[in-house]
Amino acid sequence: MDTMRERFASVVSRLLDDDPRLAVVLAEIGKDGFTDAARAHPDRVINVGIREQLLVGVGGGLALTGMRPILHTFASFLIERPFEQVKLDFGHQGVGGVLVSAAGSYDWPAGGYTHMAPGDVALLDTLDGWTVHVPGHPDEAETLLRDAAAADDDSVYVRLSAHSNSAPRNIAPGRFLTVREGRSGVVIAAGPILDSVLTAVEGLDVTVLYATTVRPFDELAVRAAAGEAAGGGDVVLVEPYLAGTSTGAVNDALADRPHRVLGLGIPRRELRRYGTIDEHLAGQGLDPASLRERISAFLG
Repeated sequence: MDTMRERFASVVSRLLDDDPRLAVVLAEIGKDGFTDAARAHPDRVINVGIREQLLVGVGGGLALTGMRPILHTFASFLIERPFEQVKLDFGHQGVGGVLVSAAGSYDWPAGGYTHMAPGDVALLDTLDGWTVHVPGHPDEAETLLRDAAAADDDSVYVRLSAHSNSAPRNIAPGRFLTVREGRSGVVIAAGPILDSVLTAVEGLDVTVLYATTVRPFDELAVRAAAGEAAGGGDVVLVEPYLAGTSTGAVNDALADRPHRVLGLGIPRRELRRYGTIDEHLAGQGLDPASLRERISAFLG
């Protein structure tokens, strides 16, 4: 199976052939995946080198001309380092584009903390109007990438990961998918954390919602699931980025009814031991055994 990043390069390369308004902007990282596309479309595949602020500035400039820019690098270099440019060159200028990241919270642990960005989604929450996709499988990444590229003028962030679920789900952009139903509470799993969550809740009488679009937050799905569950006021969020990033969204969805929310994810405490992705999941308390203990304790 190809990775999400490999699928990104192949899908966007084909989209460049079909849509003359699309352009790809890179900052060295990921350039090898676009070698053929750059040869076919030298004016629409742009590598600015290791200059992430320029990456975003060029994308914003292309958007001002009516192009649909697709920007790509590691999440820490795409959202955190050039955040002022994201805020001004897209938000303040009132234009849209597609930001596609890799390396997420801990995808390349050997790269160290400079290559980790668990706060990226929370940081985008400080801006207005961003759609955020968190696919959990390469097939889902393709669906969400195509949707993002086809959007007229929306600002879209697609968070790719080396961590993947074993099989794709029949997702719809903007909607949560009900994976299983139960009566003792609701567990929301975002993107590539779904398999771990399903293993963790095996035998528990809970509803599991699968979120691959986390902004806008599917409040209707949460309200419906909470209304069906006897313990509907209990909601557990499991996100592969900063813990609690979406607890406010759950609180807003259930503001008119009593409820409790537990937000699980990457803690603010820095994990300074760099191992494999699975070791980082365990170290952050996001492996199935840790999740089951934490979810069971919360739901009682």
